[in-house]
Amino acid sequence: MTYSFSNKSLPGYPSCGTISIKYSFPHGIQGKEHPNPGKPYEGTTRRAYLPDNEEGNKVLTLLQKAFEQKLTFTIGRSSTTGVEGVITWNDIHHKTNMNGGPSAYGYPDPTYLIRVQEELASKGIIEETGEMV
Repeated sequence: MTYSFSNKSLPGYPSCGTISIKYSFPHGIQGKEHPNPGKPYEGTTRRAYLPDNEEGNKVLTLLQKAFEQKLTFTIGRSSTTGVEGVITWNDIHHKTNMNGGPSAYGYPDPTYLIRVQEELASKGIIEETGEMV
């Protein structure tokens, strides 16, 4: 997982730039945590976008945690192609287009940042406030 910043704004976020996230996976062999251990899978690259504002950067930090804990992707059946044994998203929605609205996995989508934080929280990924309790 890598990310970069640009000055281009996303629809619905005219006063800030964009965070572009790139997920890259090489070809590999399924491990014991996958559905078919020992079988190969094809690598892939996926891109996602967030607004470069306070909330977008918070979501970026949470997505990094989820990725490090191997919660972002899994190997399974593609919902778009029906092919088995491929790298798929694991119930953490990403905006894979900058435009087109929710039906195209893009912006504008005014409730996306809230929804993705709820999805992450359901997997135990929450913002750490640093406060002692």
